[in-house]
Amino acid sequence: VEAIGRVVMPRVVYGLLLYLALPYVLLRLWWRARRQPQYRHHVGERFGRYADKPNAMPLIWLHAVSVGETHAAEPLVRALREKYPDHRMLLTHMTPTGREAGEGLFGDDVIRRYLPYDYPGAVWRFLDHFRPCVGLLMETEIWPNLVHACKVRGTPLVLVNARLSGKSFANYQRMSGLTAATLRELTAVAAQTSDDAQRFLALGAQNV
Repeated sequence: VEAIGRVVMPRVVYGLLLYLALPYVLLRLWWRARRQPQYRHHVGERFGRYADKPNAMPLIWLHAVSVGETHAAEPLVRALREKYPDHRMLLTHMTPTGREAGEGLFGDDVIRRYLPYDYPGAVWRFLDHFRPCVGLLMETEIWPNLVHACKVRGTPLVLVNARLSGKSFANYQRMSGLTAATLRELTAVAAQTSDDAQRFLALGAQNV
């Protein structure tokens, strides 16, 4: 019971903080849209609501937050498309510039959407809509509710090209219970360097 409490309570607190932060999240989205109007587009996707109909083909999902991660993912996307020609590729982003970079690199050969914010309902709607057979997160995308939902659904989820600086390691250590529980629910972590691998292991990741 004590062990379960150490896992559940941090996730509950995290969820409460997320909902308390919702007004700030919406305000920040509005503020960024003033400077970059593209933030006004596809707002529903940020809450797991998608207008298109799911494709019948099996789908491989890769998340690349913005421009840098999208360019870093290019050889992986092309290799996956070559190896699995009977699968569609879904590329998700958090920024309009990342989405535009994906369009420039792949055109209509991949599906491009926003990954929803890490609210439980939003991530479950995302997974229900696209039903990926596997998920790949680029670099340091550790979203507790998303990772947990994939684990519950049996969707393999891998952190690829993973990196963790000393500063980020210290920040994650402050939330050690939630961080360890989340990392343990990943299928695997493919780290950039041995130092990155050691930091992930120290935080509780397995199969690094």
